[in-house]
Amino acid sequence: MSPSKSAVRVWTWALLFLVIFSTTITNMAMSEVGFREAAKKKYMSEKVRKMFYHAYDNYMTHAFPHDELKPLTKTFTDSLSELGNLKLEHLPQHYNGSALTLIESLSSLVVLGNYTEFERAVWWLSDNLTFDVDARISLFECNIRVLGGLVSAHILATDSTSRFIQGTYKNQLLNLAEDLGQRFLWAFDTPTGLPYAWINLKYGVMENETTETSTSGCGSLILEMGALSRLTGDSKYEAVALRALRKLWSMRSSLDLLGTTLDVVKGEWIEYSSGIGAGVDSFYEYLIKAHILFGREEFWDMFHSAYLAVQKYFRHGPWYHEADMRTGKATYWQLTSLQAFWPGLQILVGDIAAANSSHREFFHVWERFGVLPERYLLDREMLHPTEKYYPLRPELAESTLYLYQATKDPWYMEVGESIVNSLNTYTKVEGGFASVKDVTTMQLEDHQHSFFLAETCKYLYLLFDDSFLAGKNYIFTTEGHPLPVRNSWHERLPEAYTPTNWSYVKSENQAKRASAMSLQVCPDTLTGGRNDGYWVESACHVRDARADHMCQTDEECGIDSTTCRKRTCSMAGYCGLWLFIA
Repeated sequence: MSPSKSAVRVWTWALLFLVIFSTTITNMAMSEVGFREAAKKKYMSEKVRKMFYHAYDNYMTHAFPHDELKPLTKTFTDSLSELGNLKLEHLPQHYNGSALTLIESLSSLVVLGNYTEFERAVWWLSDNLTFDVDARISLFECNIRVLGGLVSAHILATDSTSRFIQGTYKNQLLNLAEDLGQRFLWAFDTPTGLPYAWINLKYGVMENETTETSTSGCGSLILEMGALSRLTGDSKYEAVALRALRKLWSMRSSLDLLGTTLDVVKGEWIEYSSGIGAGVDSFYEYLIKAHILFGREEFWDMFHSAYLAVQKYFRHGPWYHEADMRTGKATYWQLTSLQAFWPGLQILVGDIAAANSSHREFFHVWERFGVLPERYLLDREMLHPTEKYYPLRPELAESTLYLYQATKDPWYMEVGESIVNSLNTYTKVEGGFASVKDVTTMQLEDHQHSFFLAETCKYLYLLFDDSFLAGKNYIFTTEGHPLPVRNSWHERLPEAYTPTNWSYVKSENQAKRASAMSLQVCPDTLTGGRNDGYWVESACHVRDARADHMCQTDEECGIDSTTCRKRTCSMAGYCGLWLFIA
């Protein structure tokens, strides 16, 4: 017997009701999840905001206009002349600081939306800051902290779309930056073009000054000095930085590896062991970021070769050890906290899986100790006996932000929450935030570094509130100062930054919100116009005959940076991607 029409009608309406009810419940559940996530972001961003102002207000109360805050004693230190000066040699007698932490905080104030305080700081610096002081400073540290802070803040101050400054701004910060850049030029007066690591801001390079510098020290100047040239129209700042970078690159070994320290007069290496940590880290970072900022293919070619070499000779699973630049033989098996920037760099080249793998290992170490120790001996599974400290470094927070921007995986917000909670639990004191002297006892040290406000707080805030990035495309310097990616600054805009090539951007709305940390650079440099099938070696991995570097699973191979496609592990144990190009 067939069911009656009325029965069919009843069942039809019942089924329709169930579908509507189920859809409604699902939508309500999804809305609830979205609401909870938005509420969580709001709560955490406010928590980070309070962290920043606890550090900033205490600096302004107890240390300003000196360089940095000593939070335990609520006093100050004029530390610009001490940065990188491990032996505290040649300290000035009459130096009273350069408001270093205020300069470092300028872009963070804009990120947090405090335009009133930003404007007040700009006017104070315009009227009071001078570099005509008898103080010996680190070229590298002064470049990334002071010059970078001033250049970035000038760009923000002149942003016609945002109007962060309501008064009459007449390029005062740019004038200060140019005065500082002019003083930097003294350091480059060497037979090699490699700059001295130390200069006196008033008198230039001092007699009998050391000729030793680091790879980072002479290879991480191009962003700030290049931006200064673009803003002033005077090419000399970029020219000397570029000459130094080219000389440094010419000193690489046949393996495309560079050492850690060198002599700027002789043009010879002093320390042959190298890695991706202290003394070298920002060299790699500035090659890829200079390519993004200025569009010069020369930077990509350098980075591509250097990155291949890192993956071949330093990488061991998710970790990166150090190796001799001449032989590629492993030297030191250790984790250093500065290495935690590397996953963020890998996001810029599209190697997302590899970035995630290393990031998770760093976070496991963070969870184990509560913070990230300065140095951990991987081969002995123990802390370095003399480097057990954590000076409020930002690198893990930085990579967490990049990975979240690239993947939108909420797990990274959980990582950020853990970092925030640890900082508040272990380092917050009445007078600010103090560095950790020993991670095994959480004994504190009386120092609040300026990069805590310039980077650590900024990256954590952007993780939970990225409204500053909406409609903008910035790259961040190694000190966290934003520089905009502009067509006018490019020799040729990389294809990855033109809308037609944003294959992973789903809508125009998303494209407008995209930033340099979510737009992976994937230049198709290896196709060569061919139309046959062939093997592409990615920027993330080359075929390697050494058994300890060969892959065993697809997950070890990550994402191909020339196509942004997932790589696979072949039967022979090599990572790669077979392309058939129409």
